[in-house]
Amino acid sequence: MPRDSLTSAAALAVAAPDGTLTSWSTGAEQLLGYSAGEAVGQLAAALLASPLPISVRERLGRQEDWTGRVVLRHQDGSAVECRLRARPLPMGDGRASWLMEAVPADEEADRATDPLLCWSFDQSPFALAIYDSEGRFLRVNKPMSKQLAASERDLRGLRITEHIPDPAFRAPEQSVDRVLQTGEPEHIEMNVKVPGEPEAHAWIVDFTPLKDSLGLVHGVQLAALDFSEQYAARERLALLDEASRRIGSSLDVTRTAQELADVAVPALADFVLVDLLDAVLHGDEPPPVPIHGPLLLRRAAVCPHEKAAIAVGELSHYPEISPIARCLATGRGTVHQIDDPDITHWLAQAPDRTAWVSRYGAHSLMAVPLRGRGTNLGVVLFIRLDPSAAPYKQDDLQIAEELVARAAVCLDNARRYTREHTTTLALQHSLLPQGIPDQTAVDVASRYLPADSKVGVGGDWFDVIPLSGARVALVVGDVVGHGMHASAAMGRLRTAVRALADVDLAPDELLAHLDDLVVRLGSGPESGAEAPFGELGATCLYAVYDPISRKCSLASAGHLWPVLVTPDGKVDILELPTGPPLGLGGLPFESVERELPEGSLLSLYTDGLVLARHHDVDAGLHALRTALADADPSLETTCDRVLDTLLAERPADDVALLIARTHALDSGHVAAWDIPAEPAFVAEARSQATAQLHTWGLDDLAYVTELVVSELVTNAIRYADAPIQLRLIKERTLICEVADASSTAPHLRRARIFDEGGRGLMLVAQLTERWGMRHTSTGKTIWAEQPLPV
Repeated sequence: MPRDSLTSAAALAVAAPDGTLTSWSTGAEQLLGYSAGEAVGQLAAALLASPLPISVRERLGRQEDWTGRVVLRHQDGSAVECRLRARPLPMGDGRASWLMEAVPADEEADRATDPLLCWSFDQSPFALAIYDSEGRFLRVNKPMSKQLAASERDLRGLRITEHIPDPAFRAPEQSVDRVLQTGEPEHIEMNVKVPGEPEAHAWIVDFTPLKDSLGLVHGVQLAALDFSEQYAARERLALLDEASRRIGSSLDVTRTAQELADVAVPALADFVLVDLLDAVLHGDEPPPVPIHGPLLLRRAAVCPHEKAAIAVGELSHYPEISPIARCLATGRGTVHQIDDPDITHWLAQAPDRTAWVSRYGAHSLMAVPLRGRGTNLGVVLFIRLDPSAAPYKQDDLQIAEELVARAAVCLDNARRYTREHTTTLALQHSLLPQGIPDQTAVDVASRYLPADSKVGVGGDWFDVIPLSGARVALVVGDVVGHGMHASAAMGRLRTAVRALADVDLAPDELLAHLDDLVVRLGSGPESGAEAPFGELGATCLYAVYDPISRKCSLASAGHLWPVLVTPDGKVDILELPTGPPLGLGGLPFESVERELPEGSLLSLYTDGLVLARHHDVDAGLHALRTALADADPSLETTCDRVLDTLLAERPADDVALLIARTHALDSGHVAAWDIPAEPAFVAEARSQATAQLHTWGLDDLAYVTELVVSELVTNAIRYADAPIQLRLIKERTLICEVADASSTAPHLRRARIFDEGGRGLMLVAQLTERWGMRHTSTGKTIWAEQPLPV
């Protein structure tokens, strides 16, 4: 039974299935004058002044709810006109008792004729409508009649979609039906065009069920509020919030421009194009924009792409009268309709754009300049194509300008980063080897891959340095960090390594000298926050290969071990006694010596190759060994295979890769003699050298070679210790070497007029291409090189 039945606040009664009254409220006693004792037990029909119509009796017989007007008989015999509601109360055996509520008709009439109630409905600022139990218009107030462009008489009896067949109005019609069915209120928001408005508005619509005191739903009230201004403000904030999250995710100019275009469609436009000055795309400072004359821009982004007449990357020409050129020259955004005289004049000079406007139905546009930190970057053009969308207004321009202003800061940041990145990359490339020097010890292929642009250029490097005695030095290193300072530090380290390599130091000694240099640079006046060695972390691997002995000496300063592939296909990681990274100071370095079969592959690399976002060093080393196991005869192809295998995406760190295939010089290219420490054997040494040159077909070099051999052997016999060895090497040059057991180094000096000696090394230096000395574990070796005859 409903919660409000049998209360004194209403005239309520309950009748048994046979029509006998079983309950009688105080309200019923006040209405008809019968006390509960007098009424209970009577037939309910006896209280009717006239019988119910047959249709009503049939409906009650089907146990259906019924509401209608009846005339009841008062105890004093008078007639009481009432509105009666009868509701069945099923008893479970197929029969039903009845709950009845009566309201005097005069009370209803008072409420219906109350002017305050009428004024409240008609004069409400909300657009109000009342629907009957079938979801049809029953009443509408003046604001609703205005919005629907129809009078109450025209609307009465129609459903919403019968008056407005637009599919967008199915949603409110469905809400009315649900509220009638469930009795629960609903709330929706719509952005639609109603017949009484020239353009679409944003509406808040509330649907409220209209219930009687028993909770029965007899209709629905609709209240609609136009909140277009609040909706526009909310959409503006949402657009700017989305822009702050999506624009500027990278420091790439083109990508940032595309993010701007993507954010604006469809929230602010149906088509957006972003054109930039060429200098911006290259990271340069843009030149002043001409106030008069045509404008040349490059298309940086469009959305959607399929509607673009000019593809991204192509040039776009704008005459002085175009809104694009004008807004960039004045620095102010503009709003235009497609039939504005200025637009018509511009399109008349551009048939291709006229065809585009006609094809897609453009009807309104905004041109907004891109300016970042007072610098002109380009222009954004917003275009509306949807015929149902309202033309652009000044409010839309304010939103567009705020959106573009935020994007301009991101674009200028990307432009500045592009400039710095390009400068750093150019510096680094200038410091890396520009080509592999001529030498016969190894065949070499290399790759350098800069890091992802978000990270910046790093300090990885490699080098191939020809040494005396047909040997070659292979170097790879890595300065920790990124940016200009890392590149500058890398350049200084590479220069230092080359200078130390010219002294022909052993790998462990070279790293020790390099470590001392880094310590001095890091602790000296240059060790400030901006100095490249202030907080330096650097690693280096230095290897020297001798094609005559086929021995390779290697030393590491905190660097990853190299990978060796022998001609039989076996892949090994050469384990080295790894020293500390450069710059710690005071700790020794050790070198190891390995004999390599001819045709071996030696791979040196930096950690960016084997350490990536999706795998650790161990997994990277395993992948590297796998890629090298089936090496191609071409070293270039092998390098490409290694990069393709290990780097599925742009690396997070710089990558340097150096792969060398070893060669060997056989006895046909090398001749050696042990020389007794007696002056008499100098002539014999000259003869042996001359004979060997004849065998090699180098008789043209005999004269200079005799002078070199005579000087170097004489010095060794006179000033050094036995054993003494003379060696000739024929490769890309003719090399003459004299080794002895003394560590004393000769020096070049200019002899005075009356000096009897001191001119030997001067002659050697002038007659040969270059000469020098290197220390060995048993003494030293003096060498001199001559170019082979063409």
